Amino acid sequence: MIILGIDPGSRITGFGLIENHANRIEYIHSGSIRISGDSLPQRLGHIFNEVEAVIRQYRPQQMGIENVFMARNADSALKLGQARGAAICAAHQAGLEIAEYAAREVKQSIVGTGAASKEQVQHMVRRLLGIRLSLQADEADGLAIAICHAQFYATRQKTGIDASLLKRRGSRRR
Repeated sequence: MIILGIDPGSRITGFGLIENHANRIEYIHSGSIRISGDSLPQRLGHIFNEVEAVIRQYRPQQMGIENVFMARNADSALKLGQARGAAICAAHQAGLEIAEYAAREVKQSIVGTGAASKEQVQHMVRRLLGIRLSLQADEADGLAIAICHAQFYATRQKTGIDASLLKRRGSRRR
């Protein structure tokens, strides 16, 4: 099964594709979509078209995407949410199963701590996938999201428990 991971951004959207085998994951491709366009609708259309092109070329069955987190700037969070929406629409139109993951959840899955740095995530993604070349932060994040999704999918397959229930239960604060 091929999984597409998306790290949405209003200026750069990172993506990564992996193949999830029963006992290993394999790197397929990764990159960054540099957002162009003068107006917001043009930029969102660009994200949609580029994600759609990646889906057409590599034919993933599932997609993981990072959730919006509320930063200090509400306007930035709104733009990020709109970028996510464009990517989600492209995946939905292609019939992909879509799952959303919090940044801390992805870091926990890849590095073992939700407080991991970008450099730690990049390092672990390269090790897990056997990539020798350096990765840009956005594409490493896209791959990390794909790996995180593969792990949740494997849990669901092994236990028969819906992984979204595990996520919700694990994210509750007491």
